[in-house]
Amino acid sequence: MIDKEQSEKQGKILAIYDKSSPDMNTLFDIRYINHWAWSGLVLSLGLVVWLSIALVNAENQRYAMEIGKCQDPVFKGSIDTRCLETVQSREHWWQHLYFALVKPKAK
Repeated sequence: MIDKEQSEKQGKILAIYDKSSPDMNTLFDIRYINHWAWSGLVLSLGLVVWLSIALVNAENQRYAMEIGKCQDPVFKGSIDTRCLETVQSREHWWQHLYFALVKPKAK
């Protein structure tokens, strides 16, 4: 009889502790953590792509001015701004990116 009574008391105590322990299924709601992480990654990659495009355009125009590709035919020593918008000073866009990242200072 003591064993049965003691096991009932232990069962009640274990039930109390069982209810006070956190539910492991809902303790960490992983869906929101992954959502924020993936959103941050996508935004960061978008920012890197956008800044790379801007850097390629700036290096294209800088190099065109350096080699004198967009000189204004009417006013000597001036730069034709319409030419700078459409000029291709190197063959590929990745060349502009490479020179802008590796050699940031012009001579």
